[in-house]
Amino acid sequence: MKGIEIAVKDLVKVYRIGNMEVQALRGLSMIVKESEMVSVIGPSGSGKTTLLNIVGGLDEATAGSVRVGDTEVSALDTSQLLEFRRSIVGHIFQTLNLIPTLTAAENIDLPMIARGVSRGERSSRVKELLDVVGLTDRATHKPDELSGGERQRIAIAAALANDAPLLLADEPTGELDTMNAKVVVDFLVKVNKDLGKTIVMVTHDPSVARVADRIMRIEDGTITAALTPAQMLEPAMATSYIDQLRTRLADINEEVEKLDGAFKAGKISGDEYVDQRQRLKQTKISLEDELHRLGVVT
Repeated sequence: MKGIEIAVKDLVKVYRIGNMEVQALRGLSMIVKESEMVSVIGPSGSGKTTLLNIVGGLDEATAGSVRVGDTEVSALDTSQLLEFRRSIVGHIFQTLNLIPTLTAAENIDLPMIARGVSRGERSSRVKELLDVVGLTDRATHKPDELSGGERQRIAIAAALANDAPLLLADEPTGELDTMNAKVVVDFLVKVNKDLGKTIVMVTHDPSVARVADRIMRIEDGTITAALTPAQMLEPAMATSYIDQLRTRLADINEEVEKLDGAFKAGKISGDEYVDQRQRLKQTKISLEDELHRLGVVT
């Protein structure tokens, strides 16, 4: 199934925590064209993941509307949302959603079982998707027997299992090293160009963001800019872009300090500390590389 258009209008999302209200989205509007690949960038807490979750039917808007193709997502009831998520949207998460006790092939098979697809059709589709992501020889391996990049490629294959026209990717390269991140991004581009899928991808990595047709910047719950990759490099825009990179770099340094403090205080385990520290380090390297490419010394 080819890609599908997304139309978001005046979207508002308010979270209530006790007596407090947090407004994650503030009247956000955007259009993503059929078969377009769009990156969504912005500082932590700006509303990127909230937007993705509402478009994908995982969360409900407080106000506003979301239309995906001919479907008014904000008007669907619980059972309709379930079918929408199974047939229209493929979700790709940073933390993955692979079942650790299932093989790579079985993880790809699972979404089709949920839709009632016949065994023969499922078997053929699994083989096809393993070939698409270049992991036919890893079909019988479980997630802990695969590299980070291989696991993410299996997650992409699982998201494609039901031939959804829309893929929503939330930081798909966030926990990968540079080499594996490039492999995963290349596959997403291939899916967009060869299969015509609409892709909306949240990322903190500038080099990942630039593979898209357009880049949308979110700040404080609204779209503040919609750019082409080339526009990001124009002099006036580059200055603003550099400021954003510097801000994100400062945020990363602050997160590292908090993480160090939490580990020293015994609030997190050693494994959790190492995993998070490595993720933050990789993000920091990507940001510094982008600043260097723009002629900024860090």
